[in-house]
Amino acid sequence: MHARSTTIQGDPGAVPTGIAFVRDETMPILRQMDGCVGLSMLADPESGRCIVTTSWQDADAVRSSRDVVRPTLERTAEALGGPAEVQEWAIAAMHRVHEAHHGACARVTWLRTAPDEVGKAVDAVRLSLMPKLDDLPGFCSLSVMVRPDDGTAVAAVAYDTWEDLRAAAEGAREFRDEFAPAMGIEVLDTGDFDLALAHLGVPETN
Repeated sequence: MHARSTTIQGDPGAVPTGIAFVRDETMPILRQMDGCVGLSMLADPESGRCIVTTSWQDADAVRSSRDVVRPTLERTAEALGGPAEVQEWAIAAMHRVHEAHHGACARVTWLRTAPDEVGKAVDAVRLSLMPKLDDLPGFCSLSVMVRPDDGTAVAAVAYDTWEDLRAAAEGAREFRDEFAPAMGIEVLDTGDFDLALAHLGVPETN
């Protein structure tokens, strides 16, 4: 499966109305499009940074929808009061213990490795990181999306509560300072978000 992410550096004061706009306006429109599977939204009320991600059946569905979705994504950015950056991804891994509920949150990490090492890095996450996450209190899910052409990846780990996310800080540090460098992975950025909408609809990967 594939995905399109729209990152909006919005106005913090517009985040609540922006979430409502995505839920009531953006999501129904996009989910009617051919090949669209679902939508999720991450929001940081303090900074105004929001990420709307749509999942698609395949790369062809993503490509064929580019022009069709543009007006809807532009209106979404306007509702949140900031510029938008759109990126397209392949969904490399999805591991879900249970569905996220109201109050869930996520820690997102942007990564880069050599383009020909992307598959190896994803396998390492599956084999080494996933089993550790399963043992963490409040762990909901892990998703990994990649752009093999330039070696960029993004991993999102969702938790039931902010307390659970903060309790996992040591594991996040180990990943950033020990696991990633050992695998030749550069950590580009991290961010913590409210999981405002959780309807991505991506099935578990093997």
